Amino acid sequence: MSPSLLEIRDLSINFRTEHGVTEAVKHVSLSLKEGSSLAIVGESGSGKSVTALSLTRLLPSPPALYAGGDIFFKGENVLTMPPDRLRKIRGGGIAYIFQEPSTSLNPVYSIRSQIAEAIRLHRPEVKDVDAEIVHWLKTVGIVNPEKRMHDYPHQLSGGMQQRAMIAMALSCRPSLLVADEPTTALDVTIQAQILAELKRLRAEFNMSLILITHNIAITQGLCDRMAVMFRGEVVEYGDTQSILRSPQHEYTKALMACIPRLGSKEKRLKTIDYSKLAAKS
Repeated sequence: MSPSLLEIRDLSINFRTEHGVTEAVKHVSLSLKEGSSLAIVGESGSGKSVTALSLTRLLPSPPALYAGGDIFFKGENVLTMPPDRLRKIRGGGIAYIFQEPSTSLNPVYSIRSQIAEAIRLHRPEVKDVDAEIVHWLKTVGIVNPEKRMHDYPHQLSGGMQQRAMIAMALSCRPSLLVADEPTTALDVTIQAQILAELKRLRAEFNMSLILITHNIAITQGLCDRMAVMFRGEVVEYGDTQSILRSPQHEYTKALMACIPRLGSKEKRLKTIDYSKLAAKS
């Protein structure tokens, strides 16, 4: 059995607020092997993005407080890692693409400048940075990359901006790519293209992937395993196909019931009845 690339053990994260301490993540344990993929599914406030950001300690502390547990990346504990080592992990070991590319990209710098900064920081051995930028923009499907790399973010469509974000992440040659709601801000046609691109790139580079999403429907065919989060806890965890075929937890069943289905004669989309979930929890 191959060792885990990432292992989260009994992780708990709290936030200090003016109303007291809020438990955002409660005793979460997950693992990911090299070359495999994991979907973390749940609604807003479930703790999925907080869990993802904690992998490289991106949560500002205060107000965030790592109340317990460990996060091991390639055998090293991220939570006790010195700052200089952590800087190398951020981007170089674990890279992120976020929900809204237009706010993740700096509007006053060209795409070339932003990708070049990442390459120089994490891969100083690269001599021809422009050639490397062109290579990665071409890899993610941007046409005429020699010209488009000089564009500013506002000159690109939402889908093109997200492709540029993926190119920037891949240019650092990370072992793990964390895609935090990467298609939520895009229309469904572009969403399908970006998901297909992630699937292709993962296969091409044997890259590990964590997909953060509220849409349980997009996990099929993209992620090997799935963790369903509800109120800061992992309530169901296992093989993606098994969970989709036979969900065990009431919250997972509720998420799946909310998926619109072709041919359905229902006039209203289903919503989650939290009173029933509270009664069964």
